[in-house]
Amino acid sequence: MNFTRRRGAIATAITLGALLTGTAIFLNITWIIVNRSRVLYMVLGIILFALLVAGVVLNTIFLVREVRRNERQDSFLNAVTHELKTPIASIRLYLDTLQKRPVAEEQRQKFYAIMHADSDRLLATVESVLKAGELGQRQRQQNRVSIDLGELVGECIAVTRQRHHLAADSIELEPVPGQVKLRVLGIAEDLRTAILNLLDNAVKYSPPDLTKMKIRCTLAITNYSFVSLAVTDSGLGIPEVELKRIFKRFYRIPGRYAVKIKGTGLGLFLVRTIARQHGGSIKAESAGPHLGTTMTLTLPLAG
Repeated sequence: MNFTRRRGAIATAITLGALLTGTAIFLNITWIIVNRSRVLYMVLGIILFALLVAGVVLNTIFLVREVRRNERQDSFLNAVTHELKTPIASIRLYLDTLQKRPVAEEQRQKFYAIMHADSDRLLATVESVLKAGELGQRQRQQNRVSIDLGELVGECIAVTRQRHHLAADSIELEPVPGQVKLRVLGIAEDLRTAILNLLDNAVKYSPPDLTKMKIRCTLAITNYSFVSLAVTDSGLGIPEVELKRIFKRFYRIPGRYAVKIKGTGLGLFLVRTIARQHGGSIKAESAGPHLGTTMTLTLPLAG
């Protein structure tokens, strides 16, 4: 219902803006015809009507943007609510089961493993929300150190495999030619957040059969002074029109394309923010739906 109302509000704003613009143009033409013999009046009228039309167009654009921003925020709140309630409900269910009836040791250990995974999911959601606010408020120029990017990526791959219970060959880091140490100057905590988000995204949008999951990570020097980390999956892919939009705060691809994929719409926004604060960039490439995606994080090499 909210989605339908917002779409109606956008359509109303655009229609009203178009009608007002058309009316202003009609009045402007009429003014020119009536005052064509009085040059000063005609020029003043053209200027005033041009300002009026520009104001109507800008107001319509800002109104539509605000409606869309509110729509993304509502989607974010719904997603966060779901991401928080689901693991909490799961943990409570297993705790109630353990309290109310005797459970075999093997089953008990399985319950503990599920609750541990749910608590990790809950913690990851809270941390992503806190990090999104923190990055926009703190000064990020301090505490920068030289970091071996290959080593950091390896650590993040190990964490991701453990978090999603993946096989050792499901995510692979291709060796850097010549075993060169690729070092960047940055904040280790933030870069770890960015890399983990890229890997988690690749896992979420990969085929549901974990045994067939293949994610490839590649490190390379680009333009002599930058290092790029490419994370390639063979999953859902991304429509071309969405390749730049996915890095916006709260943005999630609309429609049934990725409706079953859980998330808050903050992961790739965090990656872009962290990349920019480190003097780098992030881009997405995909041949299309169901043809996989490559996310490339580029950072300056440490001098």
